[in-house]
Amino acid sequence: MIYLILFFEFFKVGLFAIGGGLVTVPFLFDLSEKYSWFTTKELADMIAISESTPGPIGVNMATYAGYHAAGIWGGIIATLGLVTPSVIIIIMIARLMDKYSCNRRVQDVLSGIRPAVVALIFCVGLEIAKLSIVDIKTALMLGVLVLMIHFWKKSPIFYLILSGFAGLIFQL
Repeated sequence: MIYLILFFEFFKVGLFAIGGGLVTVPFLFDLSEKYSWFTTKELADMIAISESTPGPIGVNMATYAGYHAAGIWGGIIATLGLVTPSVIIIIMIARLMDKYSCNRRVQDVLSGIRPAVVALIFCVGLEIAKLSIVDIKTALMLGVLVLMIHFWKKSPIFYLILSGFAGLIFQL
């Protein structure tokens, strides 16, 4: 029964996670409250792991959450649940896009979705900040990283590795 619930819940997440993996985070917060699969603290760890591992963040998080809830098969089922809506929708869109891509109403709908995606990602950022900034050290590290990223254009990998070392050194 848990596999069916995992598939269905992650199917819903995949169906409405328009805009990328970070958009799945509010849905995962809801799942953490609805089921005892993972806590919000574990969700923060999932986000950190998913952001620092190869692959799409949403898929990584679904796999992690499913595995945490029901082992290897849970990870597989949750991942399949998450990606199934995308596969179905992409096939439908690919068939219709050539025909309707010049339609003004289609363009208006897509333009209307963009601000919603930005708002969802912004809200996710606030939720992650609440979980991650727990003391003055983490707040200072955030400030230093924002300034470094803004003024010193390096690869995101560089900042992930740097942050990992800073966490070890400063025992965050």
